[in-house]
Amino acid sequence: MREAWELLISGPADADRTVLLLPGGANAARSFDLVMAEPVLSGVRLVATTLPGMAGAPASGDVSIPALARRAGEMAEELGCDVVAGFSHGASVALEMVLAGHFHGPVVLLGISLTTEDEAAFFRAVVRGSQKVGRWPLAAMLRLMPVMVRSAKTPDRHKRELVEDLKQNRTRDSLRVCADYLDYIAADRDFAAELATSGSPAWVVHAEKGDGGLTDAERATLQAAPNVTLVTIPGSVFLLPDEAPQHTAAAIADALTHAG
Repeated sequence: MREAWELLISGPADADRTVLLLPGGANAARSFDLVMAEPVLSGVRLVATTLPGMAGAPASGDVSIPALARRAGEMAEELGCDVVAGFSHGASVALEMVLAGHFHGPVVLLGISLTTEDEAAFFRAVVRGSQKVGRWPLAAMLRLMPVMVRSAKTPDRHKRELVEDLKQNRTRDSLRVCADYLDYIAADRDFAAELATSGSPAWVVHAEKGDGGLTDAERATLQAAPNVTLVTIPGSVFLLPDEAPQHTAAAIADALTHAG
């Protein structure tokens, strides 16, 4: 069984810059392996962490986005992080770190959903259905996820690691984490406007198709914000750190140039 907040670290211990990497739902720290190996980030200390309830890590305590953001903020301070990058669920944690004042540097938000409308309807239905009729719909989805990952455009070795980690997920823990996440993005808040007025440099990265998206209103708000850079990756990409590590690393490298 994986530990919560386990760390995977690459790069020199005495590096001038450090980045905290927060994986997407159901994934472990090593889902950022390919990003960490990108040459553009050589010389940077990269610290990926497995979040509670993910890939077999225990979901003890509060696993809501605000609670995870508080702990991740403490970790970022302890590690001396200059940039935080998160994918999907991890991106929501990174966003809340900024909005709640737990982190004051640049953030890279990969495949983030800022509202319920941005998130996949199938995923929402499975989670909310599991809250009503029992955990079996989510259990079925978790069993299918390794099958879906086998078709991902990523090296075979990395693909095998992703599948291994996905198989470690426990339905009960996943339901807690996913339900809290959906509650967070369903809150009566304008996250795009909050990010735009936060003043924190932010990179919001999406693919043309596959990883969710932004509403027209959200996109307009972020495009008008001087502190936000929108990045659109061509084509269909579902797992940004795994299928588009070069684009992901480039956004992180760009963010590092804006770190204090």
